[in-house]
Amino acid sequence: MATSYILLAALLALVSWQAVASDPSPLQDFCVADKYSPVLVNGFVCKDPKIVSADDFFMAANLDKPRDTTNKVGSNVTLINAMKIPGLNTLGISIVRIDYAPLGENPPHTHPRATEILTVLEGALYVGFVTSNPENKLFTKKLEKGDVFVFPVGLIHFQFNPCPNKPAVAIAALSSQNPGTITIANAVFGSKPPISDDVLAKAFQVEKNTVKWLQAQFWEDNQN
Repeated sequence: MATSYILLAALLALVSWQAVASDPSPLQDFCVADKYSPVLVNGFVCKDPKIVSADDFFMAANLDKPRDTTNKVGSNVTLINAMKIPGLNTLGISIVRIDYAPLGENPPHTHPRATEILTVLEGALYVGFVTSNPENKLFTKKLEKGDVFVFPVGLIHFQFNPCPNKPAVAIAALSSQNPGTITIANAVFGSKPPISDDVLAKAFQVEKNTVKWLQAQFWEDNQN
């Protein structure tokens, strides 16, 4: 009997942990972020509701305007989150516009705190994600204008514009006010200080000179 109670308690603890393993649900109508408060919490402290205005829920983002994609990867990610719109604090959502040059890509990356749902507005995209170990199964799809694709939370995913002479544009919603982005190549080969070349050479089964060459590259950030 005691063992049954212990197992039940463990199960309830696990279920409770899973239930809060995402942005917490709000307990009031809104909690506009006070980005200047010295108090550190998980998210942002609420601004006094008496001084909240419509501007706290607004940003003139001009998401209809093309972005500069003249970088090494040929893409530009414009993220609108709680840092940009204080009224998003505690609401568990953010949005991005992604511009792709011809043959440009949004390189393999993860969002540790958010699932992403992406819609192609212009052009076409080849997209995909990889499942976790040990399967590491790749799911891919060719998307045309108006098509929608979902990237599950935490999984490595990418988007590539296969057209050599036409740009592409997508917009995506993410299930967190601060989804976070870890671009795989940037994190592994562009960390500061760098990861030991012994570690990376063994991990990728390549020579140390190859690792050193990769670490010497300029790993450009396409987020803004």
